Amino acid sequence: MDRRDTMNRYARQIAVPEFGPESQARLKDARVLVAGAGGLAAPLLPALVGAGVGHIRLVDPDVVDVSNLHRQTLFRTADVGLPKVNAAADRLRGLNPDAIIEPIPAALDPSNAAALAEGTMLLIDCADSFSASYILSDLAMAAGLPLISASVLGVSGYCGGFCATAPSLRAVFPDLPPRLGNCSEDGVVGTVVAVVGALQAQMALGTITGETPSPLGQLVTFDARGLRFGGFRFMGAPEPEFRPRFVAGSEISRDDWVVDLREAHEAPLATPHALRLSVEAMSDAGSTPNTGQRAILCCRSGLRAWRAAERLASRWTGEILLAALGQTDSEGKAK
Repeated sequence: MDRRDTMNRYARQIAVPEFGPESQARLKDARVLVAGAGGLAAPLLPALVGAGVGHIRLVDPDVVDVSNLHRQTLFRTADVGLPKVNAAADRLRGLNPDAIIEPIPAALDPSNAAALAEGTMLLIDCADSFSASYILSDLAMAAGLPLISASVLGVSGYCGGFCATAPSLRAVFPDLPPRLGNCSEDGVVGTVVAVVGALQAQMALGTITGETPSPLGQLVTFDARGLRFGGFRFMGAPEPEFRPRFVAGSEISRDDWVVDLREAHEAPLATPHALRLSVEAMSDAGSTPNTGQRAILCCRSGLRAWRAAERLASRWTGEILLAALGQTDSEGKAK
């Protein structure tokens, strides 16, 4: 595409006084990681590519399912069965051939997150997974990178700008609710996802272009019941003292003290030497790790592991780690 075509493509946004050619140049040079190619990514990705973001690394392990289509509007019926990242990349290249789309059909976890983020200047969380959100937040804090994270469930959701010059996701959400859901299990209204995904795209673009005031340190909420928007600034939020980090299953060693909180019908033991205990059992004055051992608490999503970690920390002061291992069949294969 020649320079004249490029200028015509972006002419309307360059003409905005608060935007201009300098912002357009920043978008062209931007390299971002987008974790998740589902509902939130459906409005976000075309908005970023249409605006002129130069390089997007897109990570998601799933394939398109017909149940996705009501909210994941980037896909078509003909895409069912295809890897989401490949179907999305094809659609986005058709929207703007100047954009470099790097599809990676893999799950983001603690063992690969740093490598996936290498060379990027912004992390965007569209993963629909609370463990992925905390993994990305910890990575962003350690690397000094900004994170735009969003979540939607039912008819409400939020979007926020974290890390870099702002507090982390952990500072805003140091405690977990009694139960966490996701779109696959608990349902979601597609239009709510579209609204929050569009907000996430705007916060990402504002972060890249250096918008003032910065989207970092800002949380925006949306509730479709009554079409209510809310939010607050959180620049003064303190980082919590209790910060159990996530590790990948491949990082568990024979020397670790391992507890698998999943029930037997959910999965085989995480390791042959793991104990199978309930969250409630972690409050009892029973077995604890030896001095110098790492305690690794495993479950499907990370929620039970977090709860168990809080209980273990009340009676043991060593290193406690979490592992979100999903649900597997009797042969240990992911379901």
